[in-house]
Amino acid sequence: MKPRSGGFQKLNYFSLEINPYPHLIFPLISENGDDIFKVFFKDPTNSLLIKAESEIETQIHPDLYKLKNDNDLSLPMKIEAENSSLNGFIQGWLLNGQHDPAAIQIAQEALVGIENNVLDFLYKLIALIKDRVTYTPRHLGPAWTAARTLRERVGSCRDLAILLMETCRSVGIPSRFVSGYQFMDQPPEKYELHAWTEIFIPGFGWRGFDPSGCGLINSKYITLASSSKSELVAPVRGSFTGAPDLKSELHWNIEII
Repeated sequence: MKPRSGGFQKLNYFSLEINPYPHLIFPLISENGDDIFKVFFKDPTNSLLIKAESEIETQIHPDLYKLKNDNDLSLPMKIEAENSSLNGFIQGWLLNGQHDPAAIQIAQEALVGIENNVLDFLYKLIALIKDRVTYTPRHLGPAWTAARTLRERVGSCRDLAILLMETCRSVGIPSRFVSGYQFMDQPPEKYELHAWTEIFIPGFGWRGFDPSGCGLINSKYITLASSSKSELVAPVRGSFTGAPDLKSELHWNIEII
């Protein structure tokens, strides 16, 4: 729940309150450089409260097209030896590491008529996704596969983020899943966590794209965490130990103020 500090956002203040207080707290850094906290409890409890407060400054994101001709943006992208760490971000989403055939198909459609330019491909792909899939909030369950999202023609922000991520990966564009907040000019009745995709573009680094929102993200977005796998950016994950016949029932509530 600790926002990223760097890039287009600066974390000025952060506090974390956990009740009951943990027996141990280990601050850690994820594989993508995000701050995480691993906590341990000794005793059972009937409730768990986690309260995180942050103060963040965001910056205007530079227009990618202004530097379009200053870098090699042709497809397929060349992942050089010094950028071998990006290889994990082009792996297929299926369990065997292969790419979803549905993602490959829509990627091929987006490639038509763009002269193999990364930026043109991304904007055309997002337009195709918006045309074929209607954004619909869905609070429970893991992200859907690209095939299911395209088949259902509806999807949550995490479903659309996976669709964009997997489609980009199928043509060799490194991409990763992002969890965070998107703030609106007209605030909704209740804010929810949001998800989008970050794409690695030569000469620009990682840049965020939101297929369920405004396309290229702007200063209204705040990044919490990113990963090559969506399940690794959940705000809270945990497990418990006990007797073999122990049962548990969890009722949860997340409020963003």
